Amino acid sequence: MRLKITLPILAMMLMIVFMFSCKDDDNTDGVQSPTVSSSDPLNNESDVARNKVVSVTFSEAMDPLTINASSFTVKQGATEIPGVVEYSGVTATFTSTATFAAASDYTATISTSVKSIKGEVLASNYEWNFTTGGSTASIEKVNLGSAVNYVILAKTAINNSGTTAVTGDLGLSPAATSYITGLALTDFTGYATSAQVDGRVFAADMADPTPINLTTAVENMITAYNDAAGRPSPDFLELGTGNIGGRTLTAGLYKWTNTVTIPSDLTISGSATDVWIFQIAGDLSMSAAINVILSGEAKASNIFWQVAGEATFGTTSHMEGVVLSMTGVTFQTGASINGRALAQTAIILEGNAVTQP
Repeated sequence: MRLKITLPILAMMLMIVFMFSCKDDDNTDGVQSPTVSSSDPLNNESDVARNKVVSVTFSEAMDPLTINASSFTVKQGATEIPGVVEYSGVTATFTSTATFAAASDYTATISTSVKSIKGEVLASNYEWNFTTGGSTASIEKVNLGSAVNYVILAKTAINNSGTTAVTGDLGLSPAATSYITGLALTDFTGYATSAQVDGRVFAADMADPTPINLTTAVENMITAYNDAAGRPSPDFLELGTGNIGGRTLTAGLYKWTNTVTIPSDLTISGSATDVWIFQIAGDLSMSAAINVILSGEAKASNIFWQVAGEATFGTTSHMEGVVLSMTGVTFQTGASINGRALAQTAIILEGNAVTQP
């Protein structure tokens, strides 16, 4: 049986052949163009950390030579942001050489000049937008309430060994005077003194009005801790993956979901009205002989270290700021602080210098 091909059938056959030959709009060899599978941050994402590394993941391996500062750009309006572009696996990253501005809109672009290792280009530019977190207004200080009356305030114990020099008052509540050790106290009505304390020492079992004053101070300390921990929209997230040694930190809200270490000198730089809040979900550990250094007119009273875990300051190290710890504070031999140590458990001293700001 012979098939009779009419003109309509022939036209349909030609149309099908044409459609298959044009299946890939961008290629004549049937090879698909690469695409962007995902971006970080997502398109139109808000509250993006100001130290965010911007990245894209491609659908296939790309030619590294085509992924550079010309083909992967980030702009704030019409202004191009300087940065370092790197490529590994199927992911390209853009790391800004300067901190992104707070509460600002940015546009990231992957241009059609990028190619796959097969030589195929993107069908069109890939663009997405994001908005940074933080605030253009200054951060408000953490209100310490009546806890500000103490350079050291704890709930369960204050233990000292060696010769310590404390400038300011000490408070302990709800624990009693017997849980303050190593300071050779001399009792008076409602307070005690010590040759190692340039101030007064208070505990929950002393005469009125000391107990109620301490109860209020401890409540205020906890409120201050919760305030610092609950501040939203951090400017900087997971900075240095927790290792902040060797950096210079400008004012802002910093957040880490794990332990923070300071293995080399850290500089905090800003004006007399600038505020720093460090939200630390793990421990804070400062190495021996390391210093936190204030630059410009930065003030220790405007620096708040909120630590969910333990705060430990190594031998002869020096800290600046107010330490608000849920778990405890330990100053190893010869360590010093210009600030306050406010702990919801115990504070351990060992021949330290503790000076109120």
